[in-house]
Amino acid sequence: MPVSFKNAFAGRRVLLTGHTGFKGSWLARWLLDIGADVTGYALDPDTEPSLFASLGLDHTMDSRIGDVRDAETLAALVVEVRPEVVLHLAAQPLVRRSYAEPLYTFETNIMGTVNLLEAVRTCGDTRVVVNVTTDKVYENPGTGDAFSEDDPLGGHDPYSASKAGSEIVTASYRRAFFSGGAGAAIASARAGNVIGGGDWAADRLVPDCARALSAGESVIVRNPGSVRPWQHVLEPLSGYLHLAASLLDDPGLAGAFNFGPDPSETATVGDVVARFVTAWGDGAWETPDLGVQPHEAEQLRLDIEKSRCVLGWFPVWDFEQAVGRTARWYHEYHRAREATDLVAEDIAAYWQAARDAAVPWARLEST
Repeated sequence: MPVSFKNAFAGRRVLLTGHTGFKGSWLARWLLDIGADVTGYALDPDTEPSLFASLGLDHTMDSRIGDVRDAETLAALVVEVRPEVVLHLAAQPLVRRSYAEPLYTFETNIMGTVNLLEAVRTCGDTRVVVNVTTDKVYENPGTGDAFSEDDPLGGHDPYSASKAGSEIVTASYRRAFFSGGAGAAIASARAGNVIGGGDWAADRLVPDCARALSAGESVIVRNPGSVRPWQHVLEPLSGYLHLAASLLDDPGLAGAFNFGPDPSETATVGDVVARFVTAWGDGAWETPDLGVQPHEAEQLRLDIEKSRCVLGWFPVWDFEQAVGRTARWYHEYHRAREATDLVAEDIAAYWQAARDAAVPWARLEST
């Protein structure tokens, strides 16, 4: 029976790695809203501005600055906090950066996962671990077929390969150390390309749009025909929280889960930019000749049937809503609206939309 996470995290000790990043900041804010006792572990924010700073999370949660490659410090923190739930988002998340810094990417994304799971294994207090990876963990032959959780893992670029390695590590620990009801329930979550307010990373489509349009410049688009499973950031975050709540209720659900948009929605990079510019109200975009670029997959789609059938999870906002609300967030932010208000408005609107759609995780009753 699918469960709600409305009260599943109230008073629970949650360790969130990567809490200073884009997705991590949104997730930290949502966890605090539903009553979790949140400890974060991550590097300092690497963008200016950063959503983490804009939300004042360093003052509203237990924020620890550290590197997941530092096994000793991470293990000591797990012993200190004794988390009931661990949500692992810390990563080097950029494809193009992985070409420039492959060693750092592999160390962070693979050994960081090893260090975390080893800390959980030796501590013994944790009930649930969700390792957040990516839709890019699959070996992509370029056919355009949607990937399901049983498809082979792979990765052309170092980022994708490192995340596939993180998946293999997760499955190994689950089978070798946490099977048969022993210890924590270990799962992985593979999300599509997320968009939403407060992302300021380099070489990402939406931040590039916001930076260009706010400066009165044209948006430069590298690969307008590339297909990706675009979704608002609250979609996969609801999946992570719902998955963790479901594992607390039934540890036997441990495994890998895809969280993406409705399969009927296919959108290109160009579609996103055009919709973003329209929602912004003015502006233009262009595709200049940038010369030889690092390899990136032309087509990427996710099959979300397992999450729909097993967890009762499905997306709430369609493509138009996701891009429209994202553009609104940045536009309002550049008109001096506070990030705290904009995030709160989006979370409230998403909750209401989920209730209207009768998504199981949004039920008002507790688990």
